[in-house]
Amino acid sequence: MNLEYFIAKRLITAKDYKSSISAPIIKIAISAIAIGMIMMIISVATGIGLQQKIREKVSAFNGHIIISNYDNNQSEVTLVPISKKQDFYPKFTSVPEVQHIQAIASKAGIIRTETAFEGIIFKGVGTDYKWDNIKEYIVQGRIPNNKGNLNEEVVISQFIANRLNLKVGDAFNTFFMKEKGYNLRNFDIVGIFNSGFQEFDATYIIGDIRHMQRINKWSPDQIGAFEVFVNDFNTIESTGEQVYAHTASTLDSKTIIEKYSYIFEWLQLFDFNIIVILVVMILVATINMVVALLVLILERTQMIGILKALGANNWSVRIIFLYNAFYLIIRGLFWGNFIGISLLLIQQQFGIIQLPPENYYVNQAPVYLNWGYILLLNLLTVTVCFLVLLIPSYIITKISPVKAIRFD
Repeated sequence: MNLEYFIAKRLITAKDYKSSISAPIIKIAISAIAIGMIMMIISVATGIGLQQKIREKVSAFNGHIIISNYDNNQSEVTLVPISKKQDFYPKFTSVPEVQHIQAIASKAGIIRTETAFEGIIFKGVGTDYKWDNIKEYIVQGRIPNNKGNLNEEVVISQFIANRLNLKVGDAFNTFFMKEKGYNLRNFDIVGIFNSGFQEFDATYIIGDIRHMQRINKWSPDQIGAFEVFVNDFNTIESTGEQVYAHTASTLDSKTIIEKYSYIFEWLQLFDFNIIVILVVMILVATINMVVALLVLILERTQMIGILKALGANNWSVRIIFLYNAFYLIIRGLFWGNFIGISLLLIQQQFGIIQLPPENYYVNQAPVYLNWGYILLLNLLTVTVCFLVLLIPSYIITKISPVKAIRFD
């Protein structure tokens, strides 16, 4: 029989345990651990979730790496075409980490209706375009069919549709400027997307790349840029260097981390915020547990003296109280995990907490649930609390049996 565990269990199940002086302090300690775990789980899940969702949105509309001409053009508009006849197209076999590559071209224009007008960028895509990346953002209609003959089908953002009072099935005129005059094109709306990413939603419409080639008087093998998708976003920087090394000297390649540096620098702040929250929550939980353990020791001073008088050594008595503290930690972790995971599941299913997309690039707080990091958070909390509780339990070694039995 494990004597220390047996005594600790009797202490926990004793009737006077719940009505003792230490009862409210114990409840506070359990609550502190539960609240701390709730905060840690939610902060990690929403922090990582937001990072991943924003990265997905940026890459869905831009790819992970953009290959284009060397020029001083800082806009999203293609000025000088490049040829599709490249060694890396249509398969980038020289860089195994590359998953997919697609050709695009873009041009600025103005949509004009009977009542309003709006500046846009027409993004022309071909048959190699990976529509799966933006399908989840299509809120009405469908994606354009650009695999057959040239047609006027496009998808526009819900933001532009609302501003111009357009809907699926409507047609609109778009004016594209050229050196002398302008080109007029009529497009039909077959789908509306809403990414929640204001920078894209307020700018882009997507249609057939052949319109851009005709307006710019390019040949069928001339395009504006290549968008490259990689297998693992975590290796995007090293893959970007390999892509750059395997492209012609007349071409430039840039990762979306470089292109949208202000977004990814902002995302990195979330890592620091998560670490701060974890440290603060674990610190609060351990302080409360230390106080609770000290109170338990003081409350059971006579019992400690009797156990020592009967021959128990200091370590055995310390283990009894560490078992007691471990029970409190487990209770706090149980309720913390239960409440925290429940809240995340509710948010994941119903999206109760909404966020302003102009500030956070998403419409609702995204959630990333991973049992691995939840288990790691629990192990981290238990380990830190246990190691810290070894310090106050040392007081037991200083208790004299004679004085403790007489303690009142």
